[in-house]
Amino acid sequence: MIEKMEWQGQTLALILRCGFDKQGVNFITSETNPLQVGVLQHPQGSNIKPHIHRASSKTVDSVQEVLHIEYGRVAVHFYDETGQRVGGVTLNMGDTILLLAGGHGFDILEDSKIIEVKQGPYAGVERDKKCLEAGGD
Repeated sequence: MIEKMEWQGQTLALILRCGFDKQGVNFITSETNPLQVGVLQHPQGSNIKPHIHRASSKTVDSVQEVLHIEYGRVAVHFYDETGQRVGGVTLNMGDTILLLAGGHGFDILEDSKIIEVKQGPYAGVERDKKCLEAGGD
């Protein structure tokens, strides 16, 4: 299952639940999204031809990130640009989320292992992140 977290007409996140089960190549992002996320599900004996990705110049003007919950449970809180909480969702083992827009914060509900993918290079907290003075939850 794929869920959308939306607020005021803007998609803040796409959530790919662990039970998503669809054969073939299935991208959950649009072809214009700067970070492409897809699920490739093929039966035994299938082949993906050897290939090289061609170099191309791309301009990225927003940082997006993918978090995959390998194990544990994590509460995700979504915020607008002023730091007001606008929603939330709980992720469980095997769930994946693509954070597209707005702010976000996390509460680790159980011991968790999270795999993160985002555009780099990472310049450290001081240069990479603007901390929100979040209002009441």
